[in-house]
Amino acid sequence: MKKRLYELAHCRAGDKGNTSLLSVFALRDADYPLLVARVTVEAVKAQLTDIVRGPVTRHEVPRLCALQFVCEDALGGGVTTSLAMDAHGKSLSYALLEMEIEV
Repeated sequence: MKKRLYELAHCRAGDKGNTSLLSVFALRDADYPLLVARVTVEAVKAQLTDIVRGPVTRHEVPRLCALQFVCEDALGGGVTTSLAMDAHGKSLSYALLEMEIEV
């Protein structure tokens, strides 16, 4: 059975230059191991393939039941140089939460 990530987690987005930071938090602590297993660097890169042009790095934060993804070359040059409507990349959290994962 598949579920959308938003059914299991919420996400916050931040930015630094041309890098987007996406933090995914399990809604229930019991779902954190599933997120660790299914929300991989490869899955995030595939979900955001048209947006994230550079490498993606994942950091696990088990005490917070969170995963943080550092997505490089993701903001069209960054806030001060991008003409994008969402220069800070806040909508990337919604794009990530649309990911389907096997549960």
